[in-house]
Amino acid sequence: MVWGKNDKIFPEHGAHPYPRDLPDAEMHLLDTGHFALEDKLDEMAPLIHDFLDRKVARR
Repeated sequence: MVWGKNDKIFPEHGAHPYPRDLPDAEMHLLDTGHFALEDKLDEMAPLIHDFLDRKVARR
């Protein structure tokens, strides 16, 4: 998951249980707020793409 560490709607502390509960999850905290896709798409897209390349079987 990619999370904005300055998000006021879904604060950072809400992200930390995910890796504990989902062993294959990865967490990336970016220096952004709630609209992370608008602010940091150039950082988020490669992280998501890399995760999918490694974790999802290609057909």
